[in-house]
Amino acid sequence: MKTVRLLAIIGLVSFLFHSFAYDDYQEEWDIPEEYLSMTNPTDPTVDLDIGKSLYNKHCKSCHGKEGYGDGPKADEVEGFLGDFSTAEFHAQSDGVIFYKSYIGRDDMPNYEKKIPDEEDMWLVINYMKTLLEE
Repeated sequence: MKTVRLLAIIGLVSFLFHSFAYDDYQEEWDIPEEYLSMTNPTDPTVDLDIGKSLYNKHCKSCHGKEGYGDGPKADEVEGFLGDFSTAEFHAQSDGVIFYKSYIGRDDMPNYEKKIPDEEDMWLVINYMKTLLEE
């Protein structure tokens, strides 16, 4: 009888874990074709201070100082905020990161008006790409 209860508890805990784990990830992004092959027109080693400043102004409140998705406003956002320090994030093409960061969707706002110069958005992306955890 104790074994049955233990198995039931393990099953319930497993179900709850997987249910909440799936809440941490958003559904797949539908990235327009033009962004899939888009390349970064800026030098990723130039103007990182500008990119960091813009990141701190527009992104840090949700995505956090290190890009872990743990900023002070992170709890107000539904779904997974991403982790800019992971290999998975860095494996995305520049155009995909640009689309997700600049165009956005759902809780990720569109930044075309807040950062009207696309080159500035590329500088933010360059900074985000320095957050790779080693």
